Amino acid sequence: MGTFKALVIDRTDAGQTVTFRDVDEADLMDGDVTVRVSHSTLNYKDGLALTGKAPVVRRFPMIPGVDLAGTVEASSHPEFKAGDAVLLNGWGLGETHLGAYAQKVRVKGDWLIRLPEGLTSHQAMAIGTAGYTAMLCLMALEKHGLAPERGPAIVTGAVGGVGSVAVALLARTGWHVMAATGRPGEAGYLKSLGAAEILERSELTGPVRPLGKERWAAGIDTVGSIPLANVISMTKYGGAIAACGLAAGMDLPSTVAPFILRNVSLLGVDSVMAPKPLRIEAWDRLAHELDHAKLATMTSTIPLDEVVEAGKRIVAGQVKGRVVVEIR
Repeated sequence: MGTFKALVIDRTDAGQTVTFRDVDEADLMDGDVTVRVSHSTLNYKDGLALTGKAPVVRRFPMIPGVDLAGTVEASSHPEFKAGDAVLLNGWGLGETHLGAYAQKVRVKGDWLIRLPEGLTSHQAMAIGTAGYTAMLCLMALEKHGLAPERGPAIVTGAVGGVGSVAVALLARTGWHVMAATGRPGEAGYLKSLGAAEILERSELTGPVRPLGKERWAAGIDTVGSIPLANVISMTKYGGAIAACGLAAGMDLPSTVAPFILRNVSLLGVDSVMAPKPLRIEAWDRLAHELDHAKLATMTSTIPLDEVVEAGKRIVAGQVKGRVVVEIR
């Protein structure tokens, strides 16, 4: 069946190794669709896997990469045939199932969706799990009944991948966006995406009060921990925060006060196991509602052989916006 190039994470007694090697196609995992990968992306989770900073990888050896776009090479799944343009986010790819930092993958067809009309494979991976998660957060806020006339929306970790797309999506749909970041030098970048105000991260990292001044009606939080607790405490009556990340930690040192005195809601958003109809809805909206020009300004592109160093930078908080990985 031949071999293909892949980036492989392995673990030995001496620790984790990450190397490029030839992988035999016969060693691909079970699935009913084989995809020739053209593009992937770099998410914070990918950085954690590449650096070993968190136990993202659940089996070894593992090919990392949680997102892919490419072309079906072979399929026994009734929904897909050779030549179809497809994409995949999550479902354990790069964690329990051999992932996207390779020229080929074999996956379950039920995990795939068709590349939406209006998007190239490069643009789909510029959006990636980060942008898809941002859209799921926006959809959760909308389904909760929130709209721009209720007041501002805050985005934490605004310079990151999820944050950047969240700022652009919220602004596009009419929200007054307050972008919180620890990188004030990126204020111009955030305003170019649609942010109306820039908040210093320090405003959200101090001691958590049970209730703070009401400042925003909605929010998309990518960091968790103390910043999220402070965001909740300052949410207006009847507001909601969509939480999707843990860059600052998994803890939540909050109280019940915002929930029982202000009717605030905390909406958990998962992208990995989201059902297919929700994925299709999110990607259809991304194809039509995300400003492609703004997407281009927040995106950089690297070859696969630079992804290990880029993974170190994203974990260190040194990556702005989105990174597309070209697979050749």
